[in-house]
Amino acid sequence: MTTKPRVNIYVDGFNFYYGCLRGTPYRWLDLGAFFRTIFPNYTINRIRYFTALVNSTPQDPDKTIRQQTYLRALETVPSLSVHLGRFSTQVKRRYLASPESNATPTKVSVVEHEEKGSDVNLASYLLVDGFAGEYDVAIVVSIDSDLAEPIRLARSHIGGKVGLLNPRKHTAFDLLNIADFYQRVRRGPLSASQFPPTLTDANGTITKPIGW
Repeated sequence: MTTKPRVNIYVDGFNFYYGCLRGTPYRWLDLGAFFRTIFPNYTINRIRYFTALVNSTPQDPDKTIRQQTYLRALETVPSLSVHLGRFSTQVKRRYLASPESNATPTKVSVVEHEEKGSDVNLASYLLVDGFAGEYDVAIVVSIDSDLAEPIRLARSHIGGKVGLLNPRKHTAFDLLNIADFYQRVRRGPLSASQFPPTLTDANGTITKPIGW
């Protein structure tokens, strides 16, 4: 009997969400079922999901609750762990892209929300897990070009294969040529890999958010 290669999967949560889930009916996604569907020739050893906790806004007061509900659901998936970065919110001065007159370009104050830590955390675990011998193949779910060097290091110093799963519509040229294989997220497996409307964990019932 041939043993399937062991795979660790590293998911850039925001890259994945904004690339193929936001505004779709597939947001209540069971990542365990999803990856088993699209990678049937591997034994999934571990899934690491990297994100940061969002804050609700007056325009979307339930944002925090929806995210925390989904993270609870994800943590019911065997071998999946959630790793949290953080958000940095700052007021900065920026030039207007299209000033209303030919006068000197105008600066305005803008609020910038920047997610911190997920790319560094993903890169760190990709390398640490590889040196620990956890996987034969690693799959990175992101098109963040900052991950190019960690992927190169994992391939050259650890010797395992590293694949790229692209959650967005455009081609990730910065990463395309450094991965051992490359594929896109497709709609069919997303549709077929949804959590049931309710599930349970040690704290009780988890219910799919309204509108998802």
